[in-house]
Amino acid sequence: MYELAKAIPDVEVLLALEPEDLGAKLLFLLRKRPLQGNKFMPEQLNAELWPQSYLPGQQTVYPSDRRHEVDVALTEAWAWLQAQALIVPAADSNGRYGWLILSRRAKRFESEAEFARYTVARMLPKDALHPRIASTVWMAFMRGEFDSAAFQAMKAVEVFVREASGLGDSVIGVKLMREAFRDNGPLADMSAEAGERVGRMELFAGAIGSYKNPHSHRDVDLNDPVEAIEIILLSNHLLRIVDARAAAQRGAA
Repeated sequence: MYELAKAIPDVEVLLALEPEDLGAKLLFLLRKRPLQGNKFMPEQLNAELWPQSYLPGQQTVYPSDRRHEVDVALTEAWAWLQAQALIVPAADSNGRYGWLILSRRAKRFESEAEFARYTVARMLPKDALHPRIASTVWMAFMRGEFDSAAFQAMKAVEVFVREASGLGDSVIGVKLMREAFRDNGPLADMSAEAGERVGRMELFAGAIGSYKNPHSHRDVDLNDPVEAIEIILLSNHLLRIVDARAAAQRGAA
């Protein structure tokens, strides 16, 4: 793929890219290139980088002694694209002979920024999230509304604790967490060691106090999706704990 050498002329930069990052670059270069019958073979595209039969007049951009490393990196990137169903075997008989096409999913991405959001969102699998946040929080995250997603996740924890504890609307935030998980509180596990009980109460109180208010994220950059994921996964863990305490409460009744 001769366009790649123009987009990334430094071989060290190319080799430093993770498969998903290099794959994204290949994907959008493919989308700009006219493909014969909309199909391609990765091996043929790789060969364009080297002065062989495909482009005999082209000068080598990458050092020839790095060819094996470059070919491995490209192979990893193509494999990643296939694993994500972004490139797939041609639907007709050509697919049996190694010809690939861009998938419907690949054609939906309008920009590299949109694709970057997609790759990050895959770090937050929807089916791993608690049902209370699996839809709304995940969708907010997918839209790039990271601050809102983190707030909604922590708000879900507060709502669930209120429901499970039966403490009502008069107690909110940190105070609600302390009331619910204090010794002999409605969600306290009195079979646990005293230090664990205090730790769990402080875990809930600290999380709500630090992250529920969307204006209180002083120590994190919620333009960064990774930071938002960490807060969402913390919320997810807290929701699982409330699930377990609510189940134990029902079993004791």
